[in-house]
Amino acid sequence: MSNFNQERLLQILRAPQISEKATYVADKNEQVIFIVAPDATKPEVKAAVELLFKVQVKSVQIAVQKGKQKRYGRFMGRRSNLKKAFVCLQPGQEINFVEGGA
Repeated sequence: MSNFNQERLLQILRAPQISEKATYVADKNEQVIFIVAPDATKPEVKAAVELLFKVQVKSVQIAVQKGKQKRYGRFMGRRSNLKKAFVCLQPGQEINFVEGGA
């Protein structure tokens, strides 16, 4: 893990994806979904999650969600792409986002 820049790892994870599908995936496959930086790699995501949450990561899958076409008045615009990381944790590990909230 020491071969990654510490500051870079802190900027990789943008936000946890909290939705019905994310909750279903978390329960069924013991995976957690994060929105990550567009240039993030699987080893970087693994190192960042292990550093920030003090858990062991088994595997990482990455998907790019293409941005939608949207209209702004008479102009066509486009939302930016999102990169999502599906982080599979080792058995017995878990990340709980509810406890940290106010």
